[in-house]
Amino acid sequence: MSMSAFWLDTLADFLAAFRFEQLGRATVEQTHLVVLDTIGAIAGGAAEPEMRALTHRLAAGAPGAASVIGAEATAAAATAAFLNGTAGTFLEMDEGNRFAKGHPAIHALPALWALAETRSLSGRALMEALVLGYEVGARIGIAAALRPSMHPHGTWGTIGAAVAAAKLLGYDAARIRETINVASSLTLASSKRTMLEGGTVRNAYAGIANRMGLMAIDLVEAGFIGERDGVASVFGHVASDTFDPAKMIDGLGRDWQIDRNYFKLHSCCRYNHGALDALDRLLAEQPIAADAVERVDVASYLYAAELDDQAPRNTLGAKFSVPFAVATRLVRGSSRVENFTWEAVRDPRVQALAKRVFVTEDKAMTAKLPQFRPARVDIRLRDGRRLSAAVEANRGDDQAPYSRDELVGKYFSLTARVWPHERADRIRDALLHLEQAPDIAAVL
Repeated sequence: MSMSAFWLDTLADFLAAFRFEQLGRATVEQTHLVVLDTIGAIAGGAAEPEMRALTHRLAAGAPGAASVIGAEATAAAATAAFLNGTAGTFLEMDEGNRFAKGHPAIHALPALWALAETRSLSGRALMEALVLGYEVGARIGIAAALRPSMHPHGTWGTIGAAVAAAKLLGYDAARIRETINVASSLTLASSKRTMLEGGTVRNAYAGIANRMGLMAIDLVEAGFIGERDGVASVFGHVASDTFDPAKMIDGLGRDWQIDRNYFKLHSCCRYNHGALDALDRLLAEQPIAADAVERVDVASYLYAAELDDQAPRNTLGAKFSVPFAVATRLVRGSSRVENFTWEAVRDPRVQALAKRVFVTEDKAMTAKLPQFRPARVDIRLRDGRRLSAAVEANRGDDQAPYSRDELVGKYFSLTARVWPHERADRIRDALLHLEQAPDIAAVL
């Protein structure tokens, strides 16, 4: 048997046979938090002007029973999956996985939620499917090193969404395998330049992945087939030149990728977070007036060093700029959503300080990836004093996790943009006991 046949058969057999009851309690509770966090990110993102306009354009023309979260609208499942996946990336508050170098949950949950709502499926079935879709998407990210010019959004997440949907629909191993092969051909060739230049089309990548995940189901149901090993073909020769199939099956059912995710409280790209965590350490020791800062030097790993734009052109560019993130934290007092808005981008105090923040790669820090994402911040004050702090792990990683209360607080801060507290609290309770919900359609 060839390696491609072996790993695909092994994976498909595992996915088809797996049941929710096999999950440990800690993984179930972790999945609760991932769902809560992702729904909060979607709801908060739905309030953005571009999302309101997009929802107005698309939802009205696609009647259906799936919720457009945070928009008081419903649409066909495919449209809702696209809109919710897009909204969930807008604020850069969705969870991620540093080993996969991407964001598995926002690539799978919107498709799952829309499908479960329209078919009145249970919370238990959704959680089971989400854990598996997350697992497959993240493992592809681990097994394949994407080309440096590619953005991970919209790539392997499409397969994660398709696997999750196939599991939710009760597919057998043969059909799951075919779904994986079909979905492999529906991934994006996404450019990293979009995030670096503030190209907001990038926010649609996860939405497209969710839509294509459901498209894979439609194609398989209609009799379409894919390559014999679509994942190895696309992620070993097209999107990447390296794909290690052993990483797709080693530790299956034992080492859950959802258990080693990260959550965000800083409203920006994860690559900024090391610098912000180090800065927070300094600010916890003493206040630092922005006007007193002559220069800030940030040393970090390669991907963080790429985020060196001192004058981002819009709010997305600001979220992918270490100089802006450091400056807005010092000038405006936090790294929350409100300090990455157009008001913050246009703040002359932030603009001036960002031009005095410089980012360089420390190769010793790059060598510590992916286990650690280090950063060091050195501040030179106008009075001649120098302040410095460094971190190895980022807050929100499994080595330095946020508390449940911190994540619930984040959820409420995001949902306050679209829902009254009473409704958000009712949904919070339902999401934290999601396996008890007989019908997902009643949760929101």
